Amino acid sequence: MAKTRAPLDTKEQPGFRGVALFCLFVLYAPILILMIFSFNSGSIVTHWEGVSLHWYGTAIANDDFHSAAKNTMIIAITATIVSTVTATLAAIGMTRVKPWKGLMTAFMVINLPLMVPEIVTAIATLSFFALVAGKLGINLGIGNLIIAHSVFCIPFAYMPIRARLEDMDLTLEQAAADLYATPWHAFRRVTLPLLVPGILSGMALAFIVSFDDFTITQLVAGPGQTTLPLYIWNQIRRPMTPEINAISTILLMVSIIVVAISFLIARKRR
Repeated sequence: MAKTRAPLDTKEQPGFRGVALFCLFVLYAPILILMIFSFNSGSIVTHWEGVSLHWYGTAIANDDFHSAAKNTMIIAITATIVSTVTATLAAIGMTRVKPWKGLMTAFMVINLPLMVPEIVTAIATLSFFALVAGKLGINLGIGNLIIAHSVFCIPFAYMPIRARLEDMDLTLEQAAADLYATPWHAFRRVTLPLLVPGILSGMALAFIVSFDDFTITQLVAGPGQTTLPLYIWNQIRRPMTPEINAISTILLMVSIIVVAISFLIARKRR
């Protein structure tokens, strides 16, 4: 009788650990250096002169930084709410009903922003808003950015919500129906409470995608609509100081915290 071969463990292959460590070093070493130099007391970005929180104080007192942060939060929070509500409805409509014609097409359309290069999405979005403004005379200002971010964030919110729905036992909802619960009551009392971890995880992902977005924002944003990524981009084209390192570190810390929250929520099971 032929022996059953053990499954291949990629981690045990020769050189895997070395390659993995090298990739992690190349990826995270520049970020670590940026964070270290954000505490530099000198005024030159790449010349260490001592430890200080001076540049963090300078960044926090910067009015332009405040304005960019305000725009970023307005856009990110609004886009998160819109995209999460849309993604939740889409996920329910694609997992809690009988299979319908066009289901796979709808799934592909929802996830299309993940497959299309972001620069293509940005150019298409810019062209669309320019066409609307030229033909109809409609320019929503910062609303254009909110719409663009909301659409782009939908698949990021959709994935964890759909995954949560697929893990949920349908018998609970069927039991509620057997007890004469209406579809709305079954959703409100059974489905929604069980779906909350997936919704929160999707919200966190959508928020951080909008919060960190640069490419779409750069093309769609108009005057006075500078976000934090755009503010950082504008600053690096001028004589740089460790203030830009401090601002980048603050942005990075927000991203790490939100991603960590999303990861912890996604692991939660009831």
